[in-house]
Amino acid sequence: LLLEKSGEDLVLRCSDSNLADQLRLNKKISPFLLQEKRKNTFRIDPSNRGELKQRLVKIGFPVKDIAGYVDGDTFRFEMRETTLEGRPFGLRYYQEQSAAAFHQGGRAEGGSGVIVLPCGAGKTVVGITAMDLLQTKTLILATNVVALLQWRDEILDKTTVSADDIAEYSGESKKFAPITIATYQIITYRKDKEGPFPHFGLFNAQNWGLIIYDEVHLLPAPVFRVTAEIQSRRRLGLTATLVREDGLEEDVFSLIGPKRYDVPWKELEQKGWIATAQCHELRIPLHPKVRLDYAASENRTKFRIASENPNKMKVIEDLLEKHQEDRVLIIGQYLEQVREISQKLKSPLITGQTPNARRVELFEAFRTGEIKFLVVSKVANFAIDLPDANVAIQVSGTFGSRQEEAQRLGRILRPKASGKRAEFYTVVTRDTVEQEFATKRQLFLTEQGYSYEISDCRDLFPDFVPPAYSS
Repeated sequence: LLLEKSGEDLVLRCSDSNLADQLRLNKKISPFLLQEKRKNTFRIDPSNRGELKQRLVKIGFPVKDIAGYVDGDTFRFEMRETTLEGRPFGLRYYQEQSAAAFHQGGRAEGGSGVIVLPCGAGKTVVGITAMDLLQTKTLILATNVVALLQWRDEILDKTTVSADDIAEYSGESKKFAPITIATYQIITYRKDKEGPFPHFGLFNAQNWGLIIYDEVHLLPAPVFRVTAEIQSRRRLGLTATLVREDGLEEDVFSLIGPKRYDVPWKELEQKGWIATAQCHELRIPLHPKVRLDYAASENRTKFRIASENPNKMKVIEDLLEKHQEDRVLIIGQYLEQVREISQKLKSPLITGQTPNARRVELFEAFRTGEIKFLVVSKVANFAIDLPDANVAIQVSGTFGSRQEEAQRLGRILRPKASGKRAEFYTVVTRDTVEQEFATKRQLFLTEQGYSYEISDCRDLFPDFVPPAYSS
């Protein structure tokens, strides 16, 4: 199946009569086939370009879309050869290759698609390189305000774009410029559950020549709807993993575009572009005081009880003792749990409620070494740039989420100036549903060549004594 332009018309070309007959008889597809222009070729309403591709891929017929794009307004800039701090800057081989695979020399075969690179491998630079190849007004969608600011800083650092030509469109500021960076949160905001999305107009507010979807695996479902309506604009998705626990990978491919470039994590590790990492699963016993509650609960509650096992606190303290000279992230799913850990360790805490200014302040203190340990909630699943973090301790997570496991390991994969190995610990309650889900979480990373060293906590800490029972 081929979507292409025929004169002024958008047409769907079928490879043979049998395929054309199947589409003609399919009740979900036939309403989109306006007329048969010639044998096995149907005229399509351009406004249905995205939805038709979605429906076709769901019935097992992916489409090659070479119908082309609007050019968007021109916006010229150059890449720097040295950063603002005077360091030499050049593209790594895989960054150049991935941007070229997306661009395809400007031909209709390119211009849409997804680049898959590990966390810490410089996906932002790939996005900036795509912008450089197209020299056009660009809309960038980021996961949160911190990620938005990181994009702005990277663009200023690596290109000749001025600060006046970059605008922030978020809950805090709503401006437009040749390069506009928005958050998924503001795009999907609405006053009530059934109401309209007032900020969807952003997609057509300027004559964008490129839309970049950062962390495309986290793309909120409502954004798929508006993306289906803007298929004539070039679209680039960036991600570390195309795994989606909601099963919407097909929608990413049909609406953003096909996977254009993928590189194994271990290949970049061997070449030194991301840090060498060792993964550990530390198994601990369930605390006696919650055993009865665990036994009497249904699975979802059992998972939470095991995840918040009080015995985990002692393991965290012992790991911090072992890694006192390192920069450590302690990552958890449950707010009560991370608050308690933060209080006991007297360590700063970042959650979804932490104001952006405070987050930036804490991230900066962590980078400079003023803070060595940082407790974070689910915000660690999203883009946070902490290049000096080299140890992560995961105390709880979202059931069997492979995507989350990869994102959390990714937080410590930026190469270290010291060449130090990154250490990723996941603390799991032995012989519980949490242990079962931990195995599922690890599937994506084991496919990438990582192995988990599984230890009973007593093997790692011979002196470990779980806290005594107290009523």
